[in-house]
Amino acid sequence: MRIEQDLKLGFKDVMIRPKRSTLKSRSEVSLLRKFDFLHTGQSWEGVPIIAANMDTVGTFEMAKALGSLRMMTTVHKHYTKDDWRDFIKSADPEILDYVAVSTGSGSADEEKVAFLMNEYPQLKFICVDVANGYSEHFVSFVKKMRNAHPEKIIMAGNVVTGEMVEELLLGGADIIKVGIGPGSVCTTRVKTGVGYPQLSAVIECADAAHGLSGQIIADGGCKIPGDVAKAFGGGADFVMLGGMFAGHDESGGETIEVDGKKYAEFYGMSSKTAMDKHAGGVANYRASEGKTVRIPYRGPVTETVQDLLGGLRSTCTYVGANRLKELTKRTTFIRVQEQHNTIFSG
Repeated sequence: MRIEQDLKLGFKDVMIRPKRSTLKSRSEVSLLRKFDFLHTGQSWEGVPIIAANMDTVGTFEMAKALGSLRMMTTVHKHYTKDDWRDFIKSADPEILDYVAVSTGSGSADEEKVAFLMNEYPQLKFICVDVANGYSEHFVSFVKKMRNAHPEKIIMAGNVVTGEMVEELLLGGADIIKVGIGPGSVCTTRVKTGVGYPQLSAVIECADAAHGLSGQIIADGGCKIPGDVAKAFGGGADFVMLGGMFAGHDESGGETIEVDGKKYAEFYGMSSKTAMDKHAGGVANYRASEGKTVRIPYRGPVTETVQDLLGGLRSTCTYVGANRLKELTKRTTFIRVQEQHNTIFSG
């Protein structure tokens, strides 16, 4: 046993220090990023915000809505081959540049990805997603996916430390998903005691990835648009959102009405709800590591996106970054004890 004494920080522990700026308006800020990927040589350009691969977020409907705005969706892995066929037939071909096929690390997952990549070669992204990216089996699976799909852009995770970022990049991944336990409906930290404050994880993992010409996704922990700005300021190339994209028309999940108000069901993919739905229940050797909540119905996702991107542009004007790429270079974090005045917060 050992104890690391150096400080680890979450988004709530810091704010971004303003700096002099020559920008006259938020409209001068570009949120587009262009990336060249490590193993494929392929390029991608868009707004690097991603809807999480949860079945109450990462739906085909969300992919269409966000893709039209040049934002990405990691489509959850529980759609059937027929579902994919119907989606591909009716989707604008340009939308597919902003769609990732999610997969676990089992043999059935491997077969399904092979089918989709062969049947629909226009799909470019594969997201290999497990809760614990530290297992040897997972690293081996990422290498297998790289060998099987040499021309595809592979996301892989989740991890929170630099050495595993490096191992996964060297093993064939292009983009590493960073985050263990920060999600709004994740209970991993409560059930296991394992985790890593998300801002420090992003800073450490971004440094490791960029040294090898890879990228990272900050996955989880963003409650408000300011947290998204802090993730980018800390070095994240992409930011993945679950709860912030839940509860919309495009999010999937059951909508219910209570006392005249509409609510949407939102749950973690390791929750009892998800395992009952997709795996026949919680296996006797494990515990549920997610919760199920009802959140107020929020209408079309475009309104949330406008609020999110507007906040991000405003962050850039406060530090003088006319492109999102420059935000991390212009960011100085300051330690704080409080974020905002909560007197009228109900």
